[in-house]
Amino acid sequence: MIRPTTARIDLEALKSNYRHIRQFLAAEQSVRVPKVIAVVKANAYGHGAPQVARALEDAGADLLACADIEEGSVLRAAGVKAEILVFGALSVSDLDGLFDCRLTPTISTPGAAQAVQAAAARYRTTLHYHLKIDTGMNRLGFRYDNLRRTLPEVLGSANLRLEAIYTHFATADDPDQPLFNDQRLRFEQASGVVSELAPPGVLGDRILRHACNSAALLRDSRVWHDIVRPGLLLYGIVPPPLASTIPLMPVMSLTSRVVGVKGLRPGEAVGYGSRFRTETPATIAVVPAGYADGLDLRLEQRGQVLIRGRRAPVVGAVSMDMITVDVTGIDAVQPGDEVVLIGRQGVEVWQQIDVREMAAAIGSIPYEIVCRIGARIERQYT
Repeated sequence: MIRPTTARIDLEALKSNYRHIRQFLAAEQSVRVPKVIAVVKANAYGHGAPQVARALEDAGADLLACADIEEGSVLRAAGVKAEILVFGALSVSDLDGLFDCRLTPTISTPGAAQAVQAAAARYRTTLHYHLKIDTGMNRLGFRYDNLRRTLPEVLGSANLRLEAIYTHFATADDPDQPLFNDQRLRFEQASGVVSELAPPGVLGDRILRHACNSAALLRDSRVWHDIVRPGLLLYGIVPPPLASTIPLMPVMSLTSRVVGVKGLRPGEAVGYGSRFRTETPATIAVVPAGYADGLDLRLEQRGQVLIRGRRAPVVGAVSMDMITVDVTGIDAVQPGDEVVLIGRQGVEVWQQIDVREMAAAIGSIPYEIVCRIGARIERQYT
């Protein structure tokens, strides 16, 4: 190891989280336990897609999901054999990867359906796909209230076979928003329309449905349907402001080392812009992690780290390659001391800084925190 700032990824914690999510589903749904699509898009939320995907496959994940064909090809190159669903738009993509890498596409626009049908015909094969229904997010998907006009041609495609339909909730993490229930009802309605429009034999015994991200999974078992799609929960993070009884463990910790310690006199400034000035004598530690590593500029005067089991505030501007923290009153801090940016350093509650805390401190969301962990930070897998 050359750079002291590293992300440690606990693959056993990941597998444990997956198993506990399955147990939670089984305890609540005794008749038909939904399958699980493990979401590993965006480099597995910053955790490292190849290693995470192989661990989840080993844990028994029914399907994996990524954002685009390129992400899917990375998983296949890493030796992943499970079914991989591609969430993203395909109408302007090079579609050869769908066939070369055995990926399951999402069809969310008429243009995508035509392009994928033409490619499947060229390959002389039948391609299974998931159909996305827009019930209120107003991004990708066939409008729920316009299916009778837009779907017949898609469902009649000679080389495409519908495997499942799905939607995406816009406000699953906001209990005060009525749109969640509106989308639930619209998806029920759309499911009936798809079943009605499908030519005989296209749907098999019945149509598979999925709608749940992590927040929806926790919020309402009525929308679990046949498959659920946890992402953040797999990585041991509960979407705020929701709570969970699932015994989850954080998968990622982010640590560094002190590389410099210096004393400041009253009135001296720290960092770019000189926005932080000491009022009394102070001791500052320099930590080699900055915004090029994914640390947000807003951590200045808001964020904290752990050093020698104590909390130390981030002071001065977050630089490209380093931050400075106030270690005044923490005994004998010296170069080489471990710095915990995300994770635990001790057994007390206050000796842990989790992703939700960091996100709340800067007015962001946990997804952004983990996805932005930079590429130059080494991931160490345990």
